[in-house]
Amino acid sequence: MSTAGRFVGQSVPRTEDPRLLTGRGHFVDDVTVPGMVHGAFLRSELARAAITHIDTTAARALPGVIAVYTAAELNPTVHESMLPTFFVDGSQGPSAPMRPLADGDVRFVGEPIALVIAENRYLAEDACELIEIDLDPQPAIVDYETAAANPELVHRETTSNVVVQMESPPSPALTEIFATAPHVVTETFRQQRQTPLPMETRGVIADWRAVDGELRVWMSTQNPHEARRVFSRVTGVPEHRVRVTGGDVGGGFGQKFFVPREEQVVALAAHRLGRPVKWIEDRRENLIASNHARSDRATITMAVDRDGTILGAQFDHIEDAGAFPMGGGGGAGIFVAMLFPGPYRMAHYAWSTATVFTNTCGRGAYRGPWEMETVAREQMMDAVARAIGMDPLAFRRRNVIARDELPHSYPSGLVAQEVSPAETLEQAAAMIDYDGFRAAQADARARGRLLGIGLGLYLEPQTGMGAMGVEPTHLRVGPDGHVDVYIGSGAHGQGLETTTAQLVAEHLGVHPDDVSVHQGDTASTPFGGGTGGSRSGPILAAAVRAASLEARAKVLEIAAHLLEAAPADLEAVEGVVSVRGTPSITLTIAEIARVAHHAPERLPDGVTPGIEVLTRFQSPLFMWSNACHACTCEIDPHTGIVTLTRYVVSEDCGAMINPMIVEGQVAGGVAQGIGGALYEDAIYDTDGNPLATTFLDYLAPTAAEIPDIEYGHIETPSLTPGGHKGVGEGGAIGAPPTVFNAVADALAQIGGVVHDHPLHPSRVLAAIHAAPDAP
Repeated sequence: MSTAGRFVGQSVPRTEDPRLLTGRGHFVDDVTVPGMVHGAFLRSELARAAITHIDTTAARALPGVIAVYTAAELNPTVHESMLPTFFVDGSQGPSAPMRPLADGDVRFVGEPIALVIAENRYLAEDACELIEIDLDPQPAIVDYETAAANPELVHRETTSNVVVQMESPPSPALTEIFATAPHVVTETFRQQRQTPLPMETRGVIADWRAVDGELRVWMSTQNPHEARRVFSRVTGVPEHRVRVTGGDVGGGFGQKFFVPREEQVVALAAHRLGRPVKWIEDRRENLIASNHARSDRATITMAVDRDGTILGAQFDHIEDAGAFPMGGGGGAGIFVAMLFPGPYRMAHYAWSTATVFTNTCGRGAYRGPWEMETVAREQMMDAVARAIGMDPLAFRRRNVIARDELPHSYPSGLVAQEVSPAETLEQAAAMIDYDGFRAAQADARARGRLLGIGLGLYLEPQTGMGAMGVEPTHLRVGPDGHVDVYIGSGAHGQGLETTTAQLVAEHLGVHPDDVSVHQGDTASTPFGGGTGGSRSGPILAAAVRAASLEARAKVLEIAAHLLEAAPADLEAVEGVVSVRGTPSITLTIAEIARVAHHAPERLPDGVTPGIEVLTRFQSPLFMWSNACHACTCEIDPHTGIVTLTRYVVSEDCGAMINPMIVEGQVAGGVAQGIGGALYEDAIYDTDGNPLATTFLDYLAPTAAEIPDIEYGHIETPSLTPGGHKGVGEGGAIGAPPTVFNAVADALAQIGGVVHDHPLHPSRVLAAIHAAPDAP
């Protein structure tokens, strides 16, 4: 482990917590604007239907109703096409047109048909019930595994239900390997549909001020600068006249990285109405009409020699995009396929992937949108190990990439470097006492108990593509010595206020308490790519570090002139600059800043007044974190209930800025991953009706279901300045296959087999009853 600095590498308490834990946070629902009115959406109750009649007369006549908008009134006002897969750089991804409000037909249960604006939300919802609407039902396309072959179309504007399809077919060498290898194993795994489920649902307030031509938007967002671009596109208001303010955000997990449909509709309505309009999503809307995620099937064929060395693999994948995929959720299959080899040697590899439309809620980004590559691969590693009679840990040891093999080139062309998969595998195995558990497991089995152990190893990419690869930092030291830092992110729980202040304190030479961090307001912060894709650690941190070092250099240059010393002989520590070896000769940074601002005549020749820096860091295309998860479980053979007994994570996110925050990020991701493995399921019936519309049906884990998490750390610095890596998504990626493998390992003792998530008790119990050695 690397040596921690004075502040970087220390578990400094989060500066956000006092206001958030005492209820002093400022979220979008806390915003009130003079003249504000409230919106509610009338949503489709059918998955696929033609709109044959709509009458809003009674709704408009209800006292307190300000306006009712349907497609007839609002859709023609769209300045540019509302494509749901606008990427961060403004380009358009493959999809079908998305209209503001449903026009002519509906594509999923929950699709917005009308927006009612009233003096309060209660009246708006009452008015929605007064809208007369006739829908002509049509057969819904719900099964994503058969959607490509279905002659019926989710979107009449398209010729197929396939959004995108790509492949890298088997080479002659791989075909020969499959024909001659001692072991060839094929398995199919499915991961169910889930939803990000942030504590704070989506929300927006839009205010068109015609008098000054400005569109003001307050929004729960991870990406305020991208939101400004989207609102400019759809309303036609010039981008420089749009201001987006984020404030505190109660979780996002990818759901708030892009700008969903409803937020755009509210902005359009406010622009047309000329009054501020507020819409706060309720939990039912969040569950059925925000974005969903996961919902994948993967079939893997793996060839292995007699010693357990992987000779080659083929990965065939299909994912459900829903009706309107959003941003990183539509067409993530290419990343799933390219990343499948992960931390293992696979010299010969072929893949195919397809993304298809269905009449369901659209797929969107959710903490590791490419997660299926790890889920399928790690579950396959255990399945192959069992098939060839080898322990899963030994099988991984045989095939894991070693440090002396780096950089490691994948068949896809990606290159992994500065990772430690073998080291994290060994650390996790030692922490959980893998060999000791195997002995205890055999003893427990003899007494009728079903214990299992699972491993999950992965490499986590942090992308530097397009705007997501550039991050700004604007830093200025005021006349009182206080440092203000403006970043282009939109934090939603990551603790960026704390870690940014730590970085500034470490590299500028001040105390974290003397640093204020500003984000989330496009009027004051420089353009940035938002918070997502685990980019804050490697990219934002590098930008903050660069700005701090540049400001430090100017501080020392001014101090050297004032103290008649060489800059190289000075040091800055917690706001005081002194001459090394002569601690009595000092200047505070506040004194230096006052000279810089108020006495420019005292500055050295060529030095400009003030202390202010704007930097932008351009990252590499791909950077990598990695980790290994391990857990143990016990299954009640009579009920199928799974109890997790231990959970261990060995994490390598490079040089840690704040170990406490790293562990908090890992814990949150693990909790979500456990939910995905055991509980959560956004299920639909065959007619396209969502069956998980409340927390009675969509089961999220609580603290009672999450075991204490034990952490191990390995620090392999990245090539980016500071050596920091991202850590936001890994916990959610590694946990599902780890938990699955533990359950599958327990069941394997009696010959039981499972393939699909979630492993709810009925599925586990069915596997027990079907097992040849069922108790």
